[in-house]
Amino acid sequence: MENINVELILFAISILFFLSIMAGKAGHKLGVPALLLFLSIGMVSGSDGLGIQFQNIQLAQIIGTVSLCIILFSGGMDTKIADIRPVIAQGVVLATVGVFLTAVLTGLAIWWVLGMTMASAGIGLTTSLLLAATMSSTDSASVFSILRSKSLNLKNNIRPMLELESGSNDPMAYILTITLIEIVLMESGVNYWMAGGMLVMQLVIGAVAGYVFGRLAVRLINYVDIDNSSLYPILVFTCCIFIFSATYFIKGNGFLAVYLGGLVIGNSKFVHKRSSLNFFDGMAWMSQLLMFLTLGLLVNPKELIPIIIPGLIISFMMIFITRPISVFLCLLPFSKMTVRDKTYVSWVGLRGAVPIIFAILPLAAEVPHARLLFNIVFFCTLVSLIVQGTSLSQVAVWLGLAEKPRELHKLKDFDIEFSDEIKSITTEINITEQMLANGTYLMDLPLPDKTLAVMVKRDDKYFVPKGKTALQEDDKLLIITDDLDALMQNMQSMGSATSKP
Repeated sequence: MENINVELILFAISILFFLSIMAGKAGHKLGVPALLLFLSIGMVSGSDGLGIQFQNIQLAQIIGTVSLCIILFSGGMDTKIADIRPVIAQGVVLATVGVFLTAVLTGLAIWWVLGMTMASAGIGLTTSLLLAATMSSTDSASVFSILRSKSLNLKNNIRPMLELESGSNDPMAYILTITLIEIVLMESGVNYWMAGGMLVMQLVIGAVAGYVFGRLAVRLINYVDIDNSSLYPILVFTCCIFIFSATYFIKGNGFLAVYLGGLVIGNSKFVHKRSSLNFFDGMAWMSQLLMFLTLGLLVNPKELIPIIIPGLIISFMMIFITRPISVFLCLLPFSKMTVRDKTYVSWVGLRGAVPIIFAILPLAAEVPHARLLFNIVFFCTLVSLIVQGTSLSQVAVWLGLAEKPRELHKLKDFDIEFSDEIKSITTEINITEQMLANGTYLMDLPLPDKTLAVMVKRDDKYFVPKGKTALQEDDKLLIITDDLDALMQNMQSMGSATSKP
């Protein structure tokens, strides 16, 4: 019987994963965030939908914590220090002071809104601040996935600043949430100076631990000689988990440490780096999918109906009032940033899985009104993903901050990849009839200087071409170039665009 139950669970998980992947694919074409669809699949499959019963708070907390750890580490590995260096100050201010201001302003707003709409619930100021703290950070999973999946190119270094903020502001929100939970549960007086000191200590220890452990991890990866190269991504994953857990035991913030550890490792040279990056890219997406499905299963949609009105008011106050005020105040010293820049940064205050995970903490601690807080956070997350997540590209265009993307076709017919240290660019070209109008030989193609045609795929065969190799329509040509602009210009003039439409 136990074997059957395990098989049924695995079968249900596989179906949910498949539905989520297909929904994500359709959502990308329709401009709907995949994460919103993952949540929806979980909700539809839950107790009020298909009837899957899942109310294990501890298991959901474990899944959420491990998933967030992987997502933050992967985000750090994918972030280039050269990109964030010009905006480190802005990102750090937003990730610390910005989160604190958002929590305070939103907490006061929630206290007023719930007093007006749900006075019978008896939600006090401290509990309102706790609710606000769970939603005070922008969600790294949402920001990373939406900005990168939409290939959104933003002017003025806004994108790296947003990714830096979302990747490093979760620790502040986590510490605020934990501190406020303790304050709510305390019967005696609260030592606010001690609470503030603990907050600073956790951030400092987390930052130092992330950097030191990241450096040690790079040395370990390069020092250990493993015969089986497929184990190197597993070794990097082991380092990720170690950084997070070890930082916890030395009283630091593991979320900050694991993000900074990923940042250090991803910007260092180590063996089999490309395979490790690809491994964590897949792990991050699987973690997001699993995390959002789990959180979707945890909610009972019927319980969201009574909080629709206060939930909408709180959501729009965060989107249009408290988040913008916090952003504009934090970025006031940075005069080079325009009003349009600050407005867009305000708009990308996405809520996602992280607020819901933090909202599980009061449930696990049995804080009074914890279920109500969880439902409000879940509802506000849905509103944020619908309103902000679906409009990121359009708002960037309206504000004049979107740049025309210059992305190449991803290699599909040639399964090769180069190290990041190699600055040459690879792409593939589909040979068209128009391209052969001036001659069928390879040397008749107007390839610019510093550009090589490395390989040809014809049907299912591959071969290395020469200058007098006769090309045919529908041949696939693997190109390596050091002059991207000239290549794109030449190919577009001949009817074979190398950039995505």
